Amino acid sequence: MNPVAPASLSPAARHGRLDALRGVAMVWMTLYHFAFDLNHFKFWQQDFLRDPLWTWQRIGIVSLFLLCAGLGQAVAAQQGVDCQRFLRRWTQVAAGALLVSAGSFLVFPLSFIHFGILHGVAVMLIVARLSVGWRIGWLLLAGALALALPSVVQALLTPGALADALNDRSHNWLGLVTRRPYTEDYVPVFPWLGAIWWGLALGRWLLQQRPQVLTGALPAAAEPLAWLGRHSLSYYLLHQPVMFGLLMTWEHFMR
Repeated sequence: MNPVAPASLSPAARHGRLDALRGVAMVWMTLYHFAFDLNHFKFWQQDFLRDPLWTWQRIGIVSLFLLCAGLGQAVAAQQGVDCQRFLRRWTQVAAGALLVSAGSFLVFPLSFIHFGILHGVAVMLIVARLSVGWRIGWLLLAGALALALPSVVQALLTPGALADALNDRSHNWLGLVTRRPYTEDYVPVFPWLGAIWWGLALGRWLLQQRPQVLTGALPAAAEPLAWLGRHSLSYYLLHQPVMFGLLMTWEHFMR
């Protein structure tokens, strides 16, 4: 799970409150991943696939990240971020996705991350960029349809060639699957594009009607969270290798 900051905004143009909200998501994600790592090393056994304590937390973390990504695209559009700056940031996200796939393959070769949060964000940022000028009502409607689409497809799709094709790795990035792929992280376009569109709609509305919510002063106590939010991509790529390394060292000396 991973956040992405608005497309290459200069520090002076950034909204501290949005960065701090992304920082909250980063802290939450770190605590979740630390618990996951403890389970992986068998220091603290938990059921991350079925226990609602963990499944609902994962939904909440991913939702918050993607909401922030949508808010960030609304801010970037208002500030006139051009295609060159957008593509520079997008390239960083896409490269990060490739690194995640490669790194997870080394640790989890049978369940490596082939379409996780960074992969999903890379695709969804392009969609958000193309739809940033839509009316807020259309964004809300599109978000609702995106969230509902997988459930509708699953209800209508019968076992057969089409279901098998959608479940195949080459197509399951869409999210229209009848069974969850065996992978350590899975954030397909649908339904998660809905969270991006709703974040974009919320950002557009706030900037038009309540700009102080995003542009207001940030309390000094929240500055560390804002700093974390400004460096979200780098932190995301580094935090798991660091925690894995520390736990591997602990395991070596404790066992």
